[in-house]
Amino acid sequence: MRKTHLTAIVLAGAALLAAPAAPGQTVEEEIAKATMAAPAALRANAAVIRLAADGAETVLREGSNGLMCWDRSDEPSREFAVQCTSEENLARVKQNRAWNMSGMSADELRATREAAEADGTREVSKFGSAYYSLSGADAESANLHTTIAVPFATAETLGLPDAGSYTQAGAWIMEAGLSAAHIMLPGQ
Repeated sequence: MRKTHLTAIVLAGAALLAAPAAPGQTVEEEIAKATMAAPAALRANAAVIRLAADGAETVLREGSNGLMCWDRSDEPSREFAVQCTSEENLARVKQNRAWNMSGMSADELRATREAAEADGTREVSKFGSAYYSLSGADAESANLHTTIAVPFATAETLGLPDAGSYTQAGAWIMEAGLSAAHIMLPGQ
């Protein structure tokens, strides 16, 4: 009898993990939403994960092209937000997720990131990997934003300016010299 009860508990737990994140949303709908940020040519073979508040992941779909996507809409100050990046960036994604969902204020979050940067515990993205983000009030009005991770690069090492704007032509490096250094691609 105990074995049957334990089996029922395990099966119930597995069903909860597989349950959609939003009420009434199927896993297929979660996958379709999460992959909206992916380039069309990579979308069908991208892995899709669901991230818990602590950064733990549940795989919704295995991938074969190295790209992974997830929904970030439940993070503070976000309405509609999905993101995709290299599977090699999962450690940084999980670290960001745990911090973003921790309830810290913006100042506390900034201080936590700066402390991790200073003490070397900040996870680092793969150099040259892309982050595709789609966010806005809803899917119809969301804007695509693409960046290329270049950890610890500077304007001097890349030959790019370290200042720019979303309305200018030409890329620039943001957060130069830090693990979060990335190339901004205006209009992407």
